[in-house]
Amino acid sequence: MMEDLPPVGSSSCEDDDGGFPDSPENGTETIAAGEEDRGIRLDVFLSSRLGITRNFARKLVEDGNVRLLPPRKAKPGMKMVPGIAAEVTLPPPESLDLEPEEVPFGVVYEDEWLIVVDKPSGVVVHPAPGNRHGTLVHGLLHRFRDFGSFNNVLRPGIVHRLDASTSGLLVVAREQEILENLQNQFRLREVRKQYLALVHGRVKKPSGRIDAPIGRCPSNRLRMAVVEDGKPALTDYRRLWVRDGYSFLECDIATGRTHQIRVHLSSMGHPIVGDVLYGADKKKAASAGRVFLHSWKLSFLHPKTGKRLFFTSCLPAALTGQLRDILSTSPD
Repeated sequence: MMEDLPPVGSSSCEDDDGGFPDSPENGTETIAAGEEDRGIRLDVFLSSRLGITRNFARKLVEDGNVRLLPPRKAKPGMKMVPGIAAEVTLPPPESLDLEPEEVPFGVVYEDEWLIVVDKPSGVVVHPAPGNRHGTLVHGLLHRFRDFGSFNNVLRPGIVHRLDASTSGLLVVAREQEILENLQNQFRLREVRKQYLALVHGRVKKPSGRIDAPIGRCPSNRLRMAVVEDGKPALTDYRRLWVRDGYSFLECDIATGRTHQIRVHLSSMGHPIVGDVLYGADKKKAASAGRVFLHSWKLSFLHPKTGKRLFFTSCLPAALTGQLRDILSTSPD
């Protein structure tokens, strides 16, 4: 849905809650099994610790990319015991010849230069190890056949990204010139992205700013965390309402880091509903079925016309259903 709204402020270009995620490190990772890992299959252990699919973890083992310490033969189905460490060599990203695939997503706006997509939860934006099929890029290639050349490859120009679990708006370029213009707008913070998040607990302040650096969590590489030597990160939030142990927030990100909104809200003691990785209630997460984070507003300058465009994505039915259940309870 396009909106006729007044001009808005700034944003960024590199977050995973609406931008470019930090690139995963290639090379070797060593992970040790603890008591909590006793009896877990090796491929399941690698999948959970490295954030990859079980099939890809199995392939790593079968291809000889996993060495166990103390030395023993690695097999996907072997059971882990405390004290065993797995030294995993992650292969470099591959150049993929992608076959178009039908993938569900909405189109909010399109012209000859760009497309604004409404991505559902569960769809990964770009192919990566462990996610070779069913991505948004596969779906774009299926639905649109007129993308220009990006670095000598005919493909969609992904300007920014969303986590697989996050739904909502993102913009895709059809030509290299448009991609570079939009990326520059992100760098100059001329793009505005707003998110809706349902969090656990009662957020006391009606609004606030979280200014805390984010980097890889030292104890769990699957997570990001607020760390002293991390990259600067800035999130503004506004409390929309509080009810029955939940708070409904609108968030603006002035910088963009991997999992920024999820990390910042969790650091306040208010993890997003469904986000077990960052401390959400596991039982409630199971019933929620996804992380309650939605990219609902997006605004930027059209690279060709210079006109500011405004777009809105309504909350998916699964999320509005959660809100309806909460709001049916007695007010706090």
